[in-house]
Order: sequence, then structure tokens, then C-alpha cells
Amino acid sequence: MTTRIPARFAKCAAEGRPALVTFTMAGDPDLATGQAILEALPAAGADIIELGMAFSDPMADGPGVQAAGQRALAAGQTLKKTLAMVEAFRKKDNDTPIVLMGYYNPIYIFGVDAFLEAAKAAGVDGLIVVDLPPEEDDELCIPALAAGINFIRLTTPTTDDKRLPAVLRNTSGFVYYVSMTGITGATIKSHAAVGEAVKRIKGHTDLPIAVGFGIKTADDAATIGRDSDGVVVGTAICNAVLGSLDNGKATAGTVAAVTTLVAGLSSGVRRAKAAA
Repeated sequence: MTTRIPARFAKCAAEGRPALVTFTMAGDPDLATGQAILEALPAAGADIIELGMAFSDPMADGPGVQAAGQRALAAGQTLKKTLAMVEAFRKKDNDTPIVLMGYYNPIYIFGVDAFLEAAKAAGVDGLIVVDLPPEEDDELCIPALAAGINFIRLTTPTTDDKRLPAVLRNTSGFVYYVSMTGITGATIKSHAAVGEAVKRIKGHTDLPIAVGFGIKTADDAATIGRDSDGVVVGTAICNAVLGSLDNGKATAGTVAAVTTLVAGLSSGVRRAKAAA
């Protein structure tokens, strides 16, 4: 399978740094602004983009990401519009990998075969569907792989060596290590423990390991990036959008609030290995 993801991780590794993976909620705070944010991310320093599929009942999202999804849904965002955002993005950028992240319900309602066909046609490289465990691989994971779309699995501090092989069996693109138990947006308690966990997972797979949850600043990105192949930031970006709004509406500073933050995070990953 060939997607844009392996080449991008290889490029970042050749530059001696981890990849910066940025999460933004599709359609937040409205479709036009969400599109502008998406299209501005690569120039700001994002290497890989996770695009959130807004869902009304997210189980793993902290307040910041959940609020972003609620804003998007209130503005009329749908899965069909999210795919159209990717299609529009691809008219300007055919290199930056895009991973759709969210929950299975909207995909199930859309129809798995129809969704995968539309996602592949739009230019989607990978999927992260947090509520489908390995035992449900036949639902979406195996069909996605057959369609040429990476299926990226999450591992956590509670994923022990006995469970890891099942989690990694059909994983492709990269492995997303959740740095803590709980929801997005919390604070990492031990950076050393994260580093040890990444080393342990690397003993089971040759895939790149990206670490997410709790990374908010350039210093966080530099510290976590010492041991990982990628650094994932989401809640901080959603909060940057929130902080730019006026009565819930986008302002002239909304896109800049995101790109300024991402540029800082990008500087962090670029000094990560130097700080090792």
C-alpha cells in the first residue's frame, strides 16, 4: 500500500526530527474558516494533518476537542462536507498526508464501502477510528486497507505486551501512542514514562510512533519528540480557535491564532533531537 504517510515520516527522519502531526476539527467554527485553517497548516509547519470528523457523542475527547466538534455540528458540518474539504485541499496540496480521525457511527451511517470510495477519491491517506478495537477489524480496518487507506491504531499506557500484537496486527501508517489514560487535553505526568513506553512499542513494530494527548507547547513538543517519531497536538489548536472567536463566530484573527501556535510547535519538533 502506498500513501503519503510513510514518505512524510521518512522525510522528517532524514531531517533529524520527529513529524509534527496537527489535529483540527473539520468545519470549526464554520466551514469556510475550517477550510482556511486546513489549507494554512502545512505552511505553518504541520507535517501531517489529522482532520476531525465531528460527532455528537465522542467518548475520548476532552472539553476542548468536544467543544470544537459541537461548534462544527452547530455550523452544519457533515461527513460529506468533511470529505469535500479534503478534496478542495488536494487541489492546492498533493503532498501533505491527511488522516481522518473520529468515531465509527458517522462512517457506519454513511456506509463503509461508500465512505472508503469517497475518502480515497478525495485524497485521504489514513483513518483513526477510536472506538473500533482490533476484534472489530472486519468492520472497517480490513476494508480500509484493501482500499489503500492506512488504518492507524491507538495504544495506551494500559496496552501491555500481551495485548500489543493484536493492536498492531493490521495497523499501518504509524502507531498513535496516547500518553496517558483518560481524555484529550490533560497534562502529561511523566515524560520519562512516555519515552520508555515508546521504546517498548518499538520492540513490537517497525512503524513510526507518534505521541499525542497533553502536548501543548513548543517545549512539550521538543521533550516528547526526543523519543518519538511524531508529536500530535490537538486540544491546544482547538483552544486557539476558541480563544479567537467573538460570540462564537470566527474573527480576522482565527486562522492566525492557529498558524502562530503551529509555527511555535514546529520550532519545538525541530529542536527535539538536538535536545536529546
